[in-house]
Amino acid sequence: MQSPSNQALGMAVAAVVERAGGPGLTCIEIRAVGGGCIDRCFEIHGANQRFFAKVSETARARDRFAAEADGLGALQQSGAFRVPAVVGLGKLDTGAVLVLEHVALRTLDTTGQALAGRALARQHRTIGPYFGWGRDNYLGRTPQPNDPTDNWLAFFSRQRLVFQLRRLQESTANATWVARGLQLADRLDHFFSGYTPLPSLLHGDCWGGNVAADEGGTPVVYDPAVHYGDRECDLAMTHLFGGFSADFYRAYEQEWPLHEGYRQRLRLYQLYHVLNHANLFGGGYINEAESLVNRLWQAGGKESRRPAFIPH
Repeated sequence: MQSPSNQALGMAVAAVVERAGGPGLTCIEIRAVGGGCIDRCFEIHGANQRFFAKVSETARARDRFAAEADGLGALQQSGAFRVPAVVGLGKLDTGAVLVLEHVALRTLDTTGQALAGRALARQHRTIGPYFGWGRDNYLGRTPQPNDPTDNWLAFFSRQRLVFQLRRLQESTANATWVARGLQLADRLDHFFSGYTPLPSLLHGDCWGGNVAADEGGTPVVYDPAVHYGDRECDLAMTHLFGGFSADFYRAYEQEWPLHEGYRQRLRLYQLYHVLNHANLFGGGYINEAESLVNRLWQAGGKESRRPAFIPH
């Protein structure tokens, strides 16, 4: 699939900027930049303006970008992190473009890690009226259902674990462990003894590639999959692929200490993301998902009382 021409992309971005009430944009330079494995990303330079543009030709591109814009707006409203401002959405002949404020990013240093930990805790203090969200959205390119409910265990079981397991069941020939995962999803009470989650505002895809610092060192987040849920979900994701230091976790706990049973739920919450990767990429992620389901079954599905898993 070919990228749109620079002329077509420049015209689409200029139209978005004009609709947003900005001054007329004459594109001087369009430069492809890194931005993930799902969309093509570009820096758009005008005479005195710079924007970041994400381009997709997929069938759900416009809806996925609309969901991303919605999530960015919610995170920005919470005031905890710097969030790239949404300029708007535009059409291309074979897809859509999302235009954002350009933010020069750099890796979090020691101070930035601590600032990000505190910011995430403050974000989580934005409490919603239910678990879920006002619209379905996406985890990467995977649809993410968000039907509102006041029952967290039902929400996480049905709309997170079962949703992913059913998708995997359709594509996995040997589904014995998937069936066990579905049984596990109906037996989550063990992991929540003495703990009642609050519906915190979650980033939803809080791995190291979605958190950085701007030029002044202020923490920045982007590429969200927002919903109201247990704040431990975001923390569990930060452990899954690394990128966060002890300074980050120490600062988070200073801002808002975690429940003493957090480590018993950490792998359970990671399972959702591992299942998503298994659905998206297959390969070793399927083996990882199978191993994790079996370990969780031993820890909770069979009512074992031994301690669960501590992150490395």
